[in-house]
Amino acid sequence: MRIDRDSFKEILDTLLRGKSRTLLTGFGIFWGLFMLLVMLGGGHGLKSMLSANFEGFATNTVILRGGLTTKPWQGLREGRWWTLSYRDVDRLRLMVPELDVVTPVVSSWGITAIFDNKTANCTLKGVKADYAQVESPKIRYGRYLNEVDVLQERKVCVIGKRIYEALFPTGEDPCGTYIQAGSLYYQIVGVDFNAGNFSINGSADETVIIPLPVAQKILRRGNNVDLICLTGKKGVKMSTLNDRIRNIVAREHRFDPGDEQALFSINTEQIFSMVDNLFRGLNFLILLVGLGTLLAGAIGVSNIMMVTVRERTTEIGIRRAIGATPRDILLQIMLESITLTVVAGMFGIVVSVLVLAGADALKPDAGFQIGFWTAIGAALLLAGMGVLAGLAPASRAMAIKPVDAMRDE
Repeated sequence: MRIDRDSFKEILDTLLRGKSRTLLTGFGIFWGLFMLLVMLGGGHGLKSMLSANFEGFATNTVILRGGLTTKPWQGLREGRWWTLSYRDVDRLRLMVPELDVVTPVVSSWGITAIFDNKTANCTLKGVKADYAQVESPKIRYGRYLNEVDVLQERKVCVIGKRIYEALFPTGEDPCGTYIQAGSLYYQIVGVDFNAGNFSINGSADETVIIPLPVAQKILRRGNNVDLICLTGKKGVKMSTLNDRIRNIVAREHRFDPGDEQALFSINTEQIFSMVDNLFRGLNFLILLVGLGTLLAGAIGVSNIMMVTVRERTTEIGIRRAIGATPRDILLQIMLESITLTVVAGMFGIVVSVLVLAGADALKPDAGFQIGFWTAIGAALLLAGMGVLAGLAPASRAMAIKPVDAMRDE
């Protein structure tokens, strides 16, 4: 049997003879592939949306904050308030060499930023230049704070996206202008468009960032700091340093190292690990459901082809009698199976891509789409399933003998 246009016309005619069965089986393949690709694209978009909340934030960060002791320790009663200080920063840098960045933060909420009779509520945050390695800025205009700003205690600031939009609605470059935040005026040196929702002591887009020494003085914090942010060097897992860090801080401030409430800490490494595990499990579930649906469709194709072979026993016997080889019969049945599977699957790919494109248009930043190689892999998977689905019917057809076929007739 030659694989030409007439051969494929014969295959299509054969499939169309049992239209109801063919359509039902084709719909099973179509629906299985459609669901698989839509779930894969939806899972990718959902992961992108969730990951956007952590945009720009270091994945190996620990954030420390002092609190209220809940256990007595060394003759001191529980219920004592304490705060972190610059000495803790220096001590951690010296005693934990695996740390890359140790940077303090002070903040004040409910501050009003004013420019040219326009106002915006903001958080005033004092940081050092190395804070950019913890929460990476996305600078739209100007620059971020540098070491000179901190050392010379310059009254400069970097404003967040919402502050910029409220004070400069016309969209001009604000660098060089002065805004009032609280009781002082600050010169704007940069605009941060970081849109991540995971931030420290206030959302990044509603923050006015100033040099830490300036914030220390105007907020009257002395040597105390609100938070200390720590990042590990490359290859270091922050979870392995947790006990050492707690012991160092607890020894200085005299509280039980096992008192979780006394030293509150957030390990972003664990948060990111949980997110990764969540989506790894979700992807496995998607593949399991989608492949199961596809397998059910392939079994349906195999059953349809078995019925077709049974109905065409006489036809196959006559063809054998007039010279058709077992290879010709095998090739025809296999091509019928592959054609039914691939045609239905192609419709599934096209419709799923259109549906995901519609979802992508509604939420452009999410990325509800499948990759090119995912579609290619799906097509190859379909072809393979078509081959497997046609093996049993083809074997049955090859076993038909002309004499038996005439007897059935």
